[in-house]
Amino acid sequence: MALRFRAVVTVALSAWVVGSPASGQGRGTSGRLAWHPAMPRQGSLVVIGFAAGGTDSVRAVRGELGGEPLHFELIDGWYRGLGAVPLGTDQTVRARLVIERVGGAWDTVTRRLPVGPRRTGSERLRTDPRFIEPPDSVLPRIQAERALVRALKQRAHEAPRRWQPPFVRPRPGAVTSRFGTARVFNGRVQSRHLGVDFDGAVGDPVLAANRGVVAHAGDLYYSGTTIFIDHGAGLVTGYLHLSSVLVAAGDSVTPGQLIGRVGASGRVTGPHLHWLATYGNVNVDPVDLLGVTLEGPLNPR
Repeated sequence: MALRFRAVVTVALSAWVVGSPASGQGRGTSGRLAWHPAMPRQGSLVVIGFAAGGTDSVRAVRGELGGEPLHFELIDGWYRGLGAVPLGTDQTVRARLVIERVGGAWDTVTRRLPVGPRRTGSERLRTDPRFIEPPDSVLPRIQAERALVRALKQRAHEAPRRWQPPFVRPRPGAVTSRFGTARVFNGRVQSRHLGVDFDGAVGDPVLAANRGVVAHAGDLYYSGTTIFIDHGAGLVTGYLHLSSVLVAAGDSVTPGQLIGRVGASGRVTGPHLHWLATYGNVNVDPVDLLGVTLEGPLNPR
């Protein structure tokens, strides 16, 4: 079931004395750390919030979760940021926040967030082996494209947040394959499905899920004609196996804008849209985006 960030009852909220760092640059202070949903699943988005004590003069909050930096904004008295739980996380994930105060003092807060399992099925497929094991001649291309995609995902951390809720579906069609599903090709587990597939015929419209800047629009070996949109603050969405693109790298796009058309390019057996979402290099269920917001209560009921 997709996470619905607005509907979930938040949150496991704790208050404690924040310990001074080993360097001695910080001083102890009270603060509260909160997140929702209370138990994020593997491969999901999570909103993290920090509220300082009433006498604290906090200048900024930064941190990391799951190996990726967090980007905080002050909203309704809380420093809030969006993060991601890697699909392979086992039981807990470590959040580390650095609290910077006026005058240069700082403290750290660490907490292990509980993580729930993602229950996924499997898909058994039979296909020509050449779609599974590429020829040696294309390996340099594949390696170069992987480096390109990793770099554009990391660059999303360098831009401020561009997206605003709500996100929109890139296709109105039915979902034919969900995030996290094990892919069994010719009797062997080869991978997990790291996006969501939408049904569609060649030429059907594909829409931008939210505001952002096109980071890539072109052909890639595995994903065919592909668009990546940088939404800022670490978040990227991808639109794969297209028949055509209607935007170029560097273009600004708006939610619901027509950016391309469904196709069957790349290593696929039929036309569909593969939609993906990443926070940095952490793949998450893109359906989470349809309910994500940084606003709303972060205190317990």
